[in-house]
Amino acid sequence: MQQLREQEEIETQIKQIINKILTLEARSRLANIRMARPEFARQIEVFLIQLYQAGRLPKKLSDEELKKILAEISSRKKEIRIKKR
Repeated sequence: MQQLREQEEIETQIKQIINKILTLEARSRLANIRMARPEFARQIEVFLIQLYQAGRLPKKLSDEELKKILAEISSRKKEIRIKKR
């Protein structure tokens, strides 16, 4: 019961921060990603929150800026490959 309450509180805090740092269009894009790939959406949220907490987001991110970040993150993932012998 306590653990569930703590999890809900964390989710609320994440939503509040995301609402502060993303425009409406960018939040909509993130919501679409969350429906298709929830784990990836969580990674993006954590990354954005880290940027925000480090003071590297001076203004709200637009949809275009979020797309650039998504492209950068997905290109990093593509670089990591395991070769079979």
